[in-house]
Amino acid sequence: MKFKRTAPWRALIALILFGVSFGYVEATVVVYLRDVYEPLALELHPERKPGALFPLITLEQLEAADTEHLWRLKTEVMREAATMVILASVGLAIGWNFNTFFAGFIIAFGVWDIFYYVFLKVLIDWPTSLLEWDILFLIPFPWVGPVLAPMLVAISMIAAGTLLLWRESVGRPVRVGWRRWSIIVVGGLIIIAAFCWDYRNVMAGGMPNPFQWPIFLTGETMGLVAFSLAVRNG
Repeated sequence: MKFKRTAPWRALIALILFGVSFGYVEATVVVYLRDVYEPLALELHPERKPGALFPLITLEQLEAADTEHLWRLKTEVMREAATMVILASVGLAIGWNFNTFFAGFIIAFGVWDIFYYVFLKVLIDWPTSLLEWDILFLIPFPWVGPVLAPMLVAISMIAAGTLLLWRESVGRPVRVGWRRWSIIVVGGLIIIAAFCWDYRNVMAGGMPNPFQWPIFLTGETMGLVAFSLAVRNG
């Protein structure tokens, strides 16, 4: 089955528009969730500053407060899974081969992630800085880290995806190869490990320990170097 090519400039504009608008949707969901859980968080942790995310409300505390809270948590986990499907679907819609599908996915992902924080800043004046900690993802357990870390990943994704899309459009596709793909995937897993490093402590209601920047930067560097070599040799 042969997919019809989409003009690269048109695809890029569509991905940016989607990412910006979806970032707003995501930000508004988080605003509503914070309104729901902020009173309970301050009741359980009076020392917690208004608007702060840590310490987290534990599963036991959620269940003791109201059994519906666990249902909301499960709903939120499913929403996050659906978000990944939506982003992948956008890549599939604009892509005509694997490279362009992947490019569409990571561009949409990166723009969405950046504008999610932009709109949170506009709506509730949060984060107060790029070093403020956030809950990034909940599957299969909480990913946490300073806002700066996912922003760096998002910028890398947008740059790599745009380059992939452009090279395909001019007939000079980037041939990554399975070895470099393996390095990129391992680098991504290392980044995820950095985000999940402290999950047991965070889930137990503890304050986050210092972020594992060396692990994060190792994964980020591996992915960028492998991709850059593919571009240079492609």
